[in-house]
Amino acid sequence: MNQLVFDEGLAEQLEVLYRTRDVLRRRALIREALDPQPGDRILDVGCGPGFYVAELLEDVGPEGSVVGVDNSAAMLAVAVHRCQGRSNAAFHEAEVLALPVKDASFDRALCVQVLEYVPDVPAALAEMHRALRPGGRLVVWDVDWSTVSWHSADPDRMARVQRSWDAHLTHRSLPRALSAQLRAVGFDDVRMDGHTFATNEFTPDAYAGALVPVIERYVAGRGEVGEEELRAWMAEQRELADRGEFFFACVQFAFTATRPG
Repeated sequence: MNQLVFDEGLAEQLEVLYRTRDVLRRRALIREALDPQPGDRILDVGCGPGFYVAELLEDVGPEGSVVGVDNSAAMLAVAVHRCQGRSNAAFHEAEVLALPVKDASFDRALCVQVLEYVPDVPAALAEMHRALRPGGRLVVWDVDWSTVSWHSADPDRMARVQRSWDAHLTHRSLPRALSAQLRAVGFDDVRMDGHTFATNEFTPDAYAGALVPVIERYVAGRGEVGEEELRAWMAEQRELADRGEFFFACVQFAFTATRPG
């Protein structure tokens, strides 16, 4: 396995991806599920470049606070810059399995597309359970990558590209197990909502269009798909779009849960 490296190059690509129409929609869905209130203390586990932290600061107001934790120094540098001058924002470089926060110190926590990379998901969930106060609310969002439906006139080549891309994950279909894992570490009121991200447009604003450069960068670095074949895959996607035949869909899942009071 050779997971994504969350370095400065990927940080730049994610800056573009996180501003797209579909990812803006995703952030709105996650904030709705989290239901932040003025004065809340919120923990963002795997905060990346800090988009959620910056937006949640507006929700919690000056009496609240948001703490972002990430294991990538490059991502945290972007997040710190994004929230510069906000005294009620704090960031820590740390692993999800060892959150540098006190027990029962947060009202809400979120973890967006992080756990699919974590080998020990129950241990990570237990850490979030520890960090939440009794009655605190958790939102976990992850993708079931087995739900991806992606049109190609060369399905074998498409399958090879997707198999190479799947190597960036620890868990390809994590949402299938998350409900049981949340309950097993002590969460109550576990709920799940699936959200389809589908497009017939190969544009930077659509989830697929913004994701393709990330996939291309990762797959090219693995050597399993040849350079010529990868160029052909990219060219075909553009040609399909020009002919009005582009199609991409996947299902992403929001889980909400509560630490019992």
